[in-house]
Amino acid sequence: MTTLQQILGTELPLIQAPMAGVQGSAMAIAVSNAGGLGSLPGAMLSPEVMRGELTAIRAGTDKPFNVNFFCHTPPEPSAEREAAWRAALAPYYAEHGIDAASIPAGPGRNPFSADVADLIAEFRPPVVSFHFGLPSEALLARVRGWGAKVLASATTLDEALWLAARGVDAVIAQGLEAGGHRGHFLSHDLTRQLGTFALLPQLVHAVKLPVIAAGGIADANGVAAAMALGAAGVQIGTAYMLTPEATTSALHRAALKSEAARHTALTNLFTGRPARGIVNRVMRDLGPIGAAAPEFPLATSGIAPLRAKAEAKGSGDFSPLWSGQNATGCREVPAAELTRELARGFQAIR
Repeated sequence: MTTLQQILGTELPLIQAPMAGVQGSAMAIAVSNAGGLGSLPGAMLSPEVMRGELTAIRAGTDKPFNVNFFCHTPPEPSAEREAAWRAALAPYYAEHGIDAASIPAGPGRNPFSADVADLIAEFRPPVVSFHFGLPSEALLARVRGWGAKVLASATTLDEALWLAARGVDAVIAQGLEAGGHRGHFLSHDLTRQLGTFALLPQLVHAVKLPVIAAGGIADANGVAAAMALGAAGVQIGTAYMLTPEATTSALHRAALKSEAARHTALTNLFTGRPARGIVNRVMRDLGPIGAAAPEFPLATSGIAPLRAKAEAKGSGDFSPLWSGQNATGCREVPAAELTRELARGFQAIR
């Protein structure tokens, strides 16, 4: 089988996970220059910002890099669901002096589209990765047309087989431990989700493609363990969130360094879709999975003003403090240094 390094064109079979909201081009450049595959999360970027970030990456490295996008189908807004969500949050609005009627509804994430493909085609990113499935065949053909390799996340064996049947170059096995949004797309049943080291060997056995392990890998020992179970490489996110290149907020950094990081949960309260973060007040009060939360990404607008008010007072009560279950590898060292430390896990299995 072709190695992951051959597919990606990198020295190391290590991908820095794209982490929307806590990193940009600086992180991607640092990791790519250190031999890994740096990633730029594109789901929350305006066209102008995306163009600027891609320009910076092209100026900052001549090594391969990845641009990541979401592939969700935007839901039809429901007035009833939105009203129920605002009602659930009403006590908090009153507490913070927020007029619920003044809060606009609207999406917080955009899926990959023809317009986005037009923009990034100018930069010809060597790798493009997708979360929540894949875009249309026509859009995939455009991405492959400039020679890009295609990666996508699978959270179950069925999803991995689905991706393989559609010709992806490698599959990212996203275990239940992983921070941020779950990549599931064939089923919303969270009981079907597996931990990384349960999911990984099943995918390696069944899929004739390189499988990349993601979720709970925080140090070189974790890297070595994933490779011993047959991974072609690893994707690591949480460990990079304290590096100087990360744009992680002071509140979020403090939470990652605290005992609070020991307790994470999947929650849909911040966007409408399950994502793993450090448990905070709103997750404890409402329960991490709320039936009233509108479909992804429509829940974002209702909670955004609460987040802003609380953060202005130094509180993360309403903030999405994304983190994997294993934050022990978070290091306040340059991303390049962390990449080299993690890469020792590859040497351990030779």
